[in-house]
Amino acid sequence: MMLEIKNVNKTFFPGTINEKVALSDLNLSIEDGEFVTVIGGNGAGKSTMLNIIAGSLMVDSGQIIIDGKDVTRWPEYRRAAVLGRVFQDPMMGTAPTMQIDENLAIAARRGEVRGLRWGIDREERERYRELLKEFELGLEDRLSAKVGLLSGGQRQALTLLMATLKKPKLLLLDEHTAALDPKTAQKVLDITDKIIEKSGLTTFMVTHNMKDAINHGNRLLMLNDGKIILDIKGEEKKKLTVEKLLNRFEKASGESFDDDATILG
Repeated sequence: MMLEIKNVNKTFFPGTINEKVALSDLNLSIEDGEFVTVIGGNGAGKSTMLNIIAGSLMVDSGQIIIDGKDVTRWPEYRRAAVLGRVFQDPMMGTAPTMQIDENLAIAARRGEVRGLRWGIDREERERYRELLKEFELGLEDRLSAKVGLLSGGQRQALTLLMATLKKPKLLLLDEHTAALDPKTAQKVLDITDKIIEKSGLTTFMVTHNMKDAINHGNRLLMLNDGKIILDIKGEEKKKLTVEKLLNRFEKASGESFDDDATILG
């Protein structure tokens, strides 16, 4: 198993009037190479689950195991050595005042002992050019451009490449198209699929969009009140529609799904 979450609990503001149980005795196993999409309404626990995997939040109890290693008490920076992550905000995950090729060089050298020589040679720059060309965003001709000048979609595509340049054990996508317009979001999702398929990456994608959760990946999880109430994969997932998923949710939870933003995307 590439990821195991065992009996994880997380409560915010325990013992106060604002107490909120975010995750309740959560259990999940993800196999190597699986592409899992995660959907749920506001407050369902999906972002909390991603953050406890990344180490941004510590669990109250339970275990997080990545590639056979118990990382439950590892701090975020230590987990970053085995995880790739793309955030919702296109301004995060890159150094905006540095050039495209410099950002890629930083990602390529992650985890290495850095000597005095940091320069990017011609062969390395050509490799970046070829990788960026596959995105069809014109970035291969702008290697010396400052990242802060790029559009949101271009920046997310670059962040995706940076997060996967050194094949991570697990790729975390944190609503990474939520801040983009629909056309750009679809382009970034197409690039996401291409990268994941090419490298065979184990991926965990949290999304607010039901259609995206259905159309991407080979397994879909639905959370409600800090618990996984639906786990759909294989042929069953391929036949899913938004209407079928809503019906499944209502049967599993005993309530209607009332988050219009999630339904409509």
